[in-house]
Amino acid sequence: MNNTYKIVIDSSGELPEELKCDSHFSNVPLSIDIDGETFIDDENFDQIDFLSRVKESPSGPKSACPSPDSYMRACEGEAQNVYIITLSGELSGSYNSAVLGAELYNEEHLDNPKNIHVFNSKSASIGETLIGLKVQEFEEAGYTFEEVVKRVEKHINSMHTFFVLDTLETFVKTGRISSLKAGIVSTLNIKPIMASTEEGAIYNAGQGRGSKGAISKMIEKVISATSNQEDKTIAISHCNCPERADFAKKKLEDLGNFKDIIVVNMSGLSSMYANQGGVIVAV
Repeated sequence: MNNTYKIVIDSSGELPEELKCDSHFSNVPLSIDIDGETFIDDENFDQIDFLSRVKESPSGPKSACPSPDSYMRACEGEAQNVYIITLSGELSGSYNSAVLGAELYNEEHLDNPKNIHVFNSKSASIGETLIGLKVQEFEEAGYTFEEVVKRVEKHINSMHTFFVLDTLETFVKTGRISSLKAGIVSTLNIKPIMASTEEGAIYNAGQGRGSKGAISKMIEKVISATSNQEDKTIAISHCNCPERADFAKKKLEDLGNFKDIIVVNMSGLSSMYANQGGVIVAV
């Protein structure tokens, strides 16, 4: 196997178990503050405890992106080609922090600089992981660093990310949506379907009655937006609701023809916004 490359993903991007064991992949953790207590989004993150604290918090959680120094340290090692994948630059400062960290690394290693590229995923969660898998695919195929970057950037521009939220609680507490609107949505059992724009921002793509109704509509949107399905790997990330993820997977299998379907539980950052019952699909 080619050992000359490294794929660094901020912790919004969930790694399936097989990638956690792959030495080419690593996570750089974000941190989350709830009422003065800091949670590190790493392998020790306790999702159940965290969700309970989010629910009880009057002010809601706040996240902080990794420092440039964290990204500098992530560039260390034998790998000459380093690819860093971050949360959408529209949603977090992680991208800018990674760019600065990469620049500082090479400034401090002028005698042996590395090929480092930072990808703005224009996505989040499992969308970042899919980008990492594309990097690995092209590296293992023997493409040059420049060609890998070019091909992956093109892939990012063709990606789609959709998600269904069971509750808008965190969005209300963080001021992203009014409590009145959230109350109406909750009373009518309406579940919003959100999606990423081409720039990586978030917009409301629709809604459904009840979780299964919203997930079904989301899957229809995914199918409609995806061409060449037989060549695509699709990924599902869920917030402590494996039964909903299984429902989404079954819908994708019934309606689509994808090369592979990956299912993972959400990381801390994704759990912070999705809350209990949230489901994200990226392709």
